[in-house]
This record gives sequence, C-alpha cells and structure tokens, in this order.
Amino acid sequence: MSTKLETIGLAKTYRETPALLPTDLRVAAGEFLTLLGPSGSGKTTLLQMISGLVEPSAGQLLIDGRDATHEAPGKRGIGMVFQSYALFPHMTVWDNVAYGLRMRKLPRAELAPAVDAALAMVKMQSFAQRLPSELSGGQQQRIALARCFAFRPSIILLDEPLGALDKKLREHMQMEIRRLHQALGATFIYVTHDQDEALTLSDRICLMNQARIEQIGTPAQLYDRPATRFAADFLGHSNLLDGVVERMADGRVALRLGDGPGERLVLIGPSPDLPAAGAASLLVRPEAARLTSPEDGALAGTIRQVIFVGSDTRAVVSLGQGNEGTQGTDFTVRCPRELTPRVGERVGLAWDHSRATLLTR
Repeated sequence: MSTKLETIGLAKTYRETPALLPTDLRVAAGEFLTLLGPSGSGKTTLLQMISGLVEPSAGQLLIDGRDATHEAPGKRGIGMVFQSYALFPHMTVWDNVAYGLRMRKLPRAELAPAVDAALAMVKMQSFAQRLPSELSGGQQQRIALARCFAFRPSIILLDEPLGALDKKLREHMQMEIRRLHQALGATFIYVTHDQDEALTLSDRICLMNQARIEQIGTPAQLYDRPATRFAADFLGHSNLLDGVVERMADGRVALRLGDGPGERLVLIGPSPDLPAAGAASLLVRPEAARLTSPEDGALAGTIRQVIFVGSDTRAVVSLGQGNEGTQGTDFTVRCPRELTPRVGERVGLAWDHSRATLLTR
C-alpha cells in the first residue's frame, strides 16, 4: 500500500516547551489512523501541523511524496472536521455544504451535483433547505461532514468531531464515519482521547504521550500486546502486577511479587522474548482472568465489589493476605452472567498465560 502522508522529524516548540517532539509517522493511502492520547500528549498539535494551521518548528511533511511543510492550507488538498460544527447560522444546509465549493470556484454546472451527492452520502437530502438551528446535534455533525466530503479531499482530518454528542448518538455516528470512510476511500486521520472510539474506528492507532509517539499498531496489537506500562494502562482496563522477573532452572519464567518470600507467578515458557531478570509488570486483562477456588489460583483475594454491566458482571477482588507485594491492589475479573460472585467471598485468580503480557518498561 502506497504512502499518502509522512512526517520526518516534525516538531513544534512554544517558548522552549515542546508541544511535539521530533516525530516520524507514515500513513498509508486509504488508511484510517487515529491519534489517541490524553490532553497535552501532542495529538492535536500534530494534526494542526498536517493541516497547515500551525507552522512546524522543525522537520518535514510529505504528501504524496511532495514537500508540503510550508504549503498553504488551501493547497494541500485536505479536508477538516472540527468538534465545533462551525456551520453558518444564516445559511441553509445546502448553502453550508456549497460554501467551500464556491470558494474553490467550482463551475456552477458541477456545484449542485456535488452538493447533492455529499448530502446523499450522509443521508441528509431532505434537510437541504433547513437552517442549522432547526437540526439536532447529530444532524449538524452530518452536515459538517458533508461540507468536508463535498470537494472529495484525499486526506480528511477529524479533530474530536463527536465530543459534543451523547453516548448513544456518538456510537451511531462512529458507525457512520466508518461507513463513509469505506465509501470515500480517502485517508482519515482522527484525533480522540476516547479509547473505545479509537478501538472501534481505526485501522491503526498512534498512541501519544508527553509530546511523542508511545506506540503504533492495530487496535488488537495495542490492546493485546502493549509495549509499555502507559500503553497498557491507557487502553482498556488493566490488571497490572509489579514484581521482579526470575528465570527458573527448568526454563520457565516467574514473577516474584514484593521483596519478601511471597507467592510466585509462573509464566509459561521458556521464551527468548522474556527477560532473564529485572523489574517488570504483568498485564492481565479482566476478560482473560477467571475466578477459582483460593487454593487453585495463582493469587487469592476477597471480592470487594460486584458490578453488573449488562453483558457480564465485573468482580473486583482485593488482593493482600498471602500475596506478598500486592497489599491494597485490586484485580478485576469479567464473569459470565450465570456466575454470581458474592461480596466478601474468598476466591482464587487464574488466567490464560498466552493472553498475559510481561512489560519491562
């Protein structure tokens, strides 16, 4: 797959404070890439430099192989959708969508078909003569998308476009955006701090932290095999157990919790990818774990809380007695609905070792 956009050492500094450290990123043609991270991680700064709204302090931006680092925003062939819909309140829906095409001096004979096609794409043809004030939030967001799609840009940037919508409408619009991406075949770069949104929409996720890229990969790669503790903790619910790695005589690898002679977590091995020794954290997702009898589990604890979430039940197990180094640690397990754990019950914890991840940084 060909490269549509590439950044080489792209960076931005404000008064000696880095908003984005030198960043190398390659985005394939037709890809849906999500920039995910907490506030201040650099994701919006990166998006704004791609759009041309912010001038980089260093580095290079390539679009279709050409140097677009200092190119004017209007010459980059990029469409952008913001969280604020930015619709003209005095214009009809049709005129709002047509506005950008008129600014680009599209011939009159081509303008009407282009606007009608964009409205059809977001299923808003019947609202063409309404004003923005007569639309719901979701409908206004559709018009903002249509306005962007109307001139058929090859790259579309979306800066938290669903942030103002309620949960149900947000989930519906996620499916619509995914459908539109497939229909257009354009390259989408999407900014969000919502991990569920990133997992739902993306071909790949670029996880950002402290003005740099933390990890890039498919949603499954970041969720199942995070490279760092931050990645594990930020994406999805994580059970993280800290300890020291020990390689045993028979080739298996164990994680000793705490400094004393506490219980030992044995990881399936041998594996050349596992370290011989050193500090590490074991990541176990709640759905990879299960409740057992106390004597059969790798760890034991007491159920502190039971949370019903519809499709399943979450049991929050407080670790402590008999588990050196885990005092005060909670461990969450997703249980099938037919299982009815009780608060105060003493249980064991076991998990599928092939789905656990050892993190050394």
